[in-house]
Amino acid sequence: MAPRPVFLDHPSSLEHDTGGDPENVQRLLVLNEELENYAHFGYERISSPAVQRGVLEGVHTPEHIDALEQFAAAGGGRLDVDTVMSSGSYVAALHAAGGAVELVRRLVDGGAGQVGFSAHRPPGHHAVAERAMGFCLFNNIAVAARHAVDALGRKRVLILDWDVHHGNGTSDIFWESDEVLLLSIHEWPLYPGSGRASEVGRGAGRGYTVNVPVPAGTGDAAYVSLVRDLAVPLARLYEPDLILISAGYDAHLEDPLADCAVTDAGFAQMTALMRQLAIELEVPLGCVLEGGYAVHALARSVAVTMRSLLPGVNSDPSMPVHPLAMEALTRLAEFWPGLV
Repeated sequence: MAPRPVFLDHPSSLEHDTGGDPENVQRLLVLNEELENYAHFGYERISSPAVQRGVLEGVHTPEHIDALEQFAAAGGGRLDVDTVMSSGSYVAALHAAGGAVELVRRLVDGGAGQVGFSAHRPPGHHAVAERAMGFCLFNNIAVAARHAVDALGRKRVLILDWDVHHGNGTSDIFWESDEVLLLSIHEWPLYPGSGRASEVGRGAGRGYTVNVPVPAGTGDAAYVSLVRDLAVPLARLYEPDLILISAGYDAHLEDPLADCAVTDAGFAQMTALMRQLAIELEVPLGCVLEGGYAVHALARSVAVTMRSLLPGVNSDPSMPVHPLAMEALTRLAEFWPGLV
């Protein structure tokens, strides 16, 4: 019998006051209403702890951590044109990172078949080691992946980032590491301006950063194919012992900040494919919330993701291989010769 799935959140996410910015408290208020309609699909709901300082320093510099704490204590304000803090933002960021870390700990403890979702604000995948940016203060998924390797005995972590914006912070943090394989599917050109196909990592990490830029208008056919025909075979070669998803939903057709066209059904299909992969590889799978700014589309998409993580939900294998997937497979043969 599969272990009970886990859902992590914390009320401090509602105290991260960003005013009228697209990344605002309505994202979680509407999400919470949606999930309550389904009793959170039977997930065990867990209040996230604050991340420990030493775990946070596994990714972020002490100077960055101190600067955010002091900025919040002074009342907050704008860190840059996109990124704002209030007096409650630092505590919210501690719990957002702590939720991702606690998710990973429970995934590892639960073993094969364990799944979960960490839903917090602020998101994380743009934050680099020494700087906040793009609505993100700490890089929640990177902190969790680093902790999984450093403290929880994981050897290889796969991160699939399907947020419509490139996960530049995660990429920078693991740029020279083969302990994390990052596959980022993102609209191009778009903020933050990184994520070209030619960006592949360096040193021991060369070939372990996989960027798949897609044009505006890209929808379910391409995204699902990129997961089924690229992420899945790549994972089979890499053999991760933990799979994480940077689960942003701003590639949704309704999202105001980008121009991709993924639907609720597309996110359900991608999730089901990753769930089937995790079962095949006998590894746990967890999602960490990133972007998504059409609040009702976000809420529905998280709901279908959580439902698709449950046993008995299968993907539709009938969709043909998309040209974007074929192009990526050919390009990556240099680093992963068994891929094609």
